[in-house]
Amino acid sequence: MILLWIFIGIIALLIIITIIGYNTLVVKRNRTRNAWHQIDVQLRRRYDLIPNLVETVKGYAAHERQTLENVTAARKLGMDAKTVQDAAKANNMLSETLKSLFAVAEAYPDLKANQNFLALQEELRNTEEKIAFARQFYNDATMNYNTATEKFPGIIFAGIFAFKRFEFWEIPEEAEAAREPVKVEF
Repeated sequence: MILLWIFIGIIALLIIITIIGYNTLVVKRNRTRNAWHQIDVQLRRRYDLIPNLVETVKGYAAHERQTLENVTAARKLGMDAKTVQDAAKANNMLSETLKSLFAVAEAYPDLKANQNFLALQEELRNTEEKIAFARQFYNDATMNYNTATEKFPGIIFAGIFAFKRFEFWEIPEEAEAAREPVKVEF
């Protein structure tokens, strides 16, 4: 009779450990998915600001067509990205084209003083900061989740319940220039 109670206790303990382990991985997976969606929210905000910025610059710099087309094309690539790596690559390209756009703006003193342009530039700067924070939060959540699925006993639950690893947000290898320090010249 005691062996039966010990056996029932062991089974109950295993069930409780399984429930706790599974629920822990679900929470971490959902936290990581939420972090990815927060990046997406900020990127959408960025994409919504860009047409306004482009239209404002167009009014002053009609002959800078190629730069404006590059910004628009980079925005579209970013909006169409489906994976973390595609989004990272597209957003690096967009960041580079936005630098070109602001360089064009520097050539037009009236544009630099235009309140609409300044407000849009400030909104874009704030959005870039939010994107950077969201990326960091996503990578932190990804690290916590991936670590939980690789450590014992999480690796067992991850295998049994098919929990997959998440990709980190990284600068693509093709975009090595983005890793270099920014050069400031006067």
